[in-house]
Amino acid sequence: MSAEQPVVRILLCDDHAVVRAGLLALLGSEPDIEVVGEAGTGEEAVAAAAKVRPDVVLMDLQLGPGIDGVEATRRIAGTGVRVLVLTTYDTDADITRAIAAGATGYLLKAERPEELFAAIRAAAQGRTALSAPVASRVMERMRGTTPSLTPRELDILAQLSQGLANRDIARALFISEATVKTHLGRIYEKLGVDTRAGAVSVAKERRLLP
Repeated sequence: MSAEQPVVRILLCDDHAVVRAGLLALLGSEPDIEVVGEAGTGEEAVAAAAKVRPDVVLMDLQLGPGIDGVEATRRIAGTGVRVLVLTTYDTDADITRAIAAGATGYLLKAERPEELFAAIRAAAQGRTALSAPVASRVMERMRGTTPSLTPRELDILAQLSQGLANRDIARALFISEATVKTHLGRIYEKLGVDTRAGAVSVAKERRLLP
């Protein structure tokens, strides 16, 4: 291996063993990429990342019971290990939460292998790697063509979509009812609505909800 192409050490995190096996076989075809660990839950990923200190963690977002991929990303990225999200989900809510949590890149599982390899190498070097559809959505948000809700507002919107009352939302997110009301006011303003049902409807239209 040349000095210009060091080996990138990878930790795989996906709750489907078949997916991990497929990725293991795929990545094994690249001489400069080595899988040094696997995890099936967010907790396992956090522990494994601390133990093996990979260059990049390939992180799915939906991981079943326990902490999700976003929370795992937040904990791992906080230790200085780079995280590249690899998922089937491309909603604004997922993208915003993952990037806010510290993900270096966001890739969709539908990408071609060559794109995945390139993204892994980019992430290892600290460069942002985004799937084309994701990059387009990020640019749209920057141009203001979609409402720029904060991660917390997206959390509240998700709770709202489940029909929860302010008290229940406050309890679920460990914040006060007054804070929930403040966030709701901002959500209504950004989405151009004045009711809870209207907020959920617009959010679904604009793919702001998972």
